[in-house]
Amino acid sequence: MTTSVSTKSETKQSTGAIIKVDGLAKRYKGGIEALKNLVLEVQPGELFGLVGPDGAGKSTVLKILAGIMEPTSGKVTVLDKKPSEARRCIGYVPQGGALYPDLSIDENLRYEAGMHGIKSKDFELLRQRYLRDMGLLEFADRLAGQLSGGMKQKLALCCALVTQPKVIFLDEPTTGLDPISRRELWQALATLGQEGVTAVVATPFLDEAERCHRVALMHDGAVHEIGTPSDLKKNLGLKKLEFVVKNDVEAVQALGRVSFQSSENIADICPFGDHLEVLCKDAQRAREEVGITLSQANIEVKEITETSPNLENVFITKLKSLTRKEVRSVPFPHIREQLRSSGSQDGDVALKAEKLNKQFGSFKAVDNVDIELRFGEIFGLLGANGAGKTTTIKMLCRLLKPTSGTVSILGNTNADRSKEVRKKIGYMSQKFTLYDNLTVAENLEFYAGIYEIPFELRQRQIDWVIDACDLAEIKDSLVKNLPLGWKQRIAFGAAVMHEPEIIFLDEPTAGVEPLARRQLWRLIREFAANGAVILVTTHYLDEAEFCNRMAFMASSRIVAQGSPQELKASPDGELFEVKTGDTQLAFQVLSEELEHWRVSIFGSDLHVLLDDSKSELEHVKSILNSSGCEVISIRPIAFSLEDAFIDVVQHKGKRSKLRKGGKDSE
Repeated sequence: MTTSVSTKSETKQSTGAIIKVDGLAKRYKGGIEALKNLVLEVQPGELFGLVGPDGAGKSTVLKILAGIMEPTSGKVTVLDKKPSEARRCIGYVPQGGALYPDLSIDENLRYEAGMHGIKSKDFELLRQRYLRDMGLLEFADRLAGQLSGGMKQKLALCCALVTQPKVIFLDEPTTGLDPISRRELWQALATLGQEGVTAVVATPFLDEAERCHRVALMHDGAVHEIGTPSDLKKNLGLKKLEFVVKNDVEAVQALGRVSFQSSENIADICPFGDHLEVLCKDAQRAREEVGITLSQANIEVKEITETSPNLENVFITKLKSLTRKEVRSVPFPHIREQLRSSGSQDGDVALKAEKLNKQFGSFKAVDNVDIELRFGEIFGLLGANGAGKTTTIKMLCRLLKPTSGTVSILGNTNADRSKEVRKKIGYMSQKFTLYDNLTVAENLEFYAGIYEIPFELRQRQIDWVIDACDLAEIKDSLVKNLPLGWKQRIAFGAAVMHEPEIIFLDEPTAGVEPLARRQLWRLIREFAANGAVILVTTHYLDEAEFCNRMAFMASSRIVAQGSPQELKASPDGELFEVKTGDTQLAFQVLSEELEHWRVSIFGSDLHVLLDDSKSELEHVKSILNSSGCEVISIRPIAFSLEDAFIDVVQHKGKRSKLRKGGKDSE
């Protein structure tokens, strides 16, 4: 039996499950079992998360629940009907959305509403609301095919919501969305429960799953654990320590290289950019055990803090126990005797951009950007969709000529992209450069030829990529038949198989499940430890912690730079955790009174960002009390990297004030 979250929205509707799955199985041709005896219940008004690795069966479950696919066996009901009979009450957002590229935003919405019999007067109200909430209202005449990936995802959600569904299913809806858009989308989902809409969301990102009422951990076609985020973390029975080290290239590289003795006390160790995360049973013993190892490696520890495990810690611990897989170190084959250019050392400048600008007609895509990257470091470039990240990368690797400014690559300032420079660069773009009708192995063979790897060494390099990226089970599969997460791993391997000195990775882990992400980041760290410089863009702020340094981009400019720890300490505001008797109601009333980005849902709690707690905290309490929402506790908490990013990017150097009475106070 499953446990459920008790919320006011549930008691208002029904005590019975709105979605019931019992003994569900799905077998494909060839005997492949996608689902095995799945048992699941979802309550009315619940925001329910499905998490699991690539191939766990999440998409198959959603397709069956949406009435698109028939199960092989088992019983499934949605709204007390077979899914195929409840379709008019179901909204479904597949991976990548399902839009008509030659229709405008408005035309896509109107078509979906017409298919579901939505009246014209109702449509206008729904259109206005959802386009406004998703920030798409001013682009209503734009063709869907001309939208960015993030805007397409938001439009796909609008198309599902405009049909006024009672149940909505979303398959990885935030892939390609920046942190601000992700937060907006999840907050839109959080408010649906208040309106009686039940949502089931599949996601590979565990920081997102923290926002759900309950979460099911899937692996190999079955649910292995289910519960509220807080219960799952509590049941883990482990403590988490963070060892913060000196933030320089030498210390960070040493941290990436150090190996730790296995211990019954320590369940997991993961090095991030400038700190080490340790999951353990006994915190004091772990301090001593890890401290000794770090001291022997001459790594200076600046600070040790004990924090609570997160849902990703739960998932990775469970997945490792189920698969018996660990994040592995795969030795480099070393195609060259030295990875770095002759004479260069750790800490030397590998790439430098000064006053970089790019103009497209009247639009300034990149505005006066300065970047300096050194051998041996991992640098993160983070920003909202359209901030200029991809354009910056294309100029840095000389795929795009800047309007003004200079770029120096390995000391070469020549604007032409010489063959010798190209061979020292690895580039993984957002757009897949794989060939769908070739197998994984054939794609890797093609790229080995493109990078002019000596013929006698090609198979060795291909075998190394297959091993390092864990591709052995799919190496003979056609790329077009693979999920997004697998394609990302192949594209990464193709970009680095020639062991480049400078590596550009544009959202390399979009859609990749947590354990595979860790494996990719292990490889990235090993490239850095071997002397390469890596520039990474990502929309997922939890994994940006792997970077040594990073820059936040907003409106085509760099607005902040530093280490993860420095950026988390940089906001001028104060962050508070708010626990209430009704999280969704509290979120709704605070979002109406405060600037929307100041309030976000994290599991069963709220995070509220204030400029001046002395004057504003009482206002927050007053808002909640006047709405009849019980305040259980309010306490200050440290900024996460996502909270810091939202603060810096939204303010853009100009502090705003709380809105009172519907107007900004000065």
